[in-house]
Amino acid sequence: MSEPVPVLLTVDLVVLSVRADDLQVLLVRRGIEPYADAWALPGGFVLDGEDLPDAAARELAEETGFDRARVHVEQLATYGAATRDPRGRVVTVAHLALVSDPGEPRGGSDAAEAAWVPVREVPGRELAFDHERILADGIERARAKLEYSALGAALLGSPFTVAELRRVYEIVWGESLDPRNFHRKVTGVAGFLEPTGETRTERGRPAALFTAGPAGVLHPPITRQR
Repeated sequence: MSEPVPVLLTVDLVVLSVRADDLQVLLVRRGIEPYADAWALPGGFVLDGEDLPDAAARELAEETGFDRARVHVEQLATYGAATRDPRGRVVTVAHLALVSDPGEPRGGSDAAEAAWVPVREVPGRELAFDHERILADGIERARAKLEYSALGAALLGSPFTVAELRRVYEIVWGESLDPRNFHRKVTGVAGFLEPTGETRTERGRPAALFTAGPAGVLHPPITRQR
């Protein structure tokens, strides 16, 4: 019978935001080996006695300067291929994080630099470890959840107009949506959006302002083209 292999545990974060009318991901340039000077997702080792959500929040703050209270974070998946990390058997629990109006990050801890990069430009960069796969999974999770959840509101400052919410969908999905159909679907489900009673001028006309409602689920969902 073979002996158990010692395993180290890390967390990694796919941090997404809509900036400059583009879906962007937060990358850090590693300041230490392995993969020193390579671009990677923010993350690091889980400390003794630390729960996974706390580790993700700490790494987010240490490597980017972002406050966990401003970020939607959810667990994405676990990655444990035997050869994914040259330091040994390292299992990582990846998290998806969505940030609205994030501002500029700052590098810290073992990150020499942090920068927002348009998702469409990432294929031109070689990411450390298996972070290309983790990033792809995180983007697909965000795209899929937009179909049936209020996740899009996490990428917007509150309050927002329906047109602003629709634009988030279009940017994340990379496709155009019919304005009338979108408006009917997101406002036709009780509790999905909550009107604030205020308006904002859009294209010379007043547009109603909303916040994410308590329902959290859009049924029937908005389906994207695949």
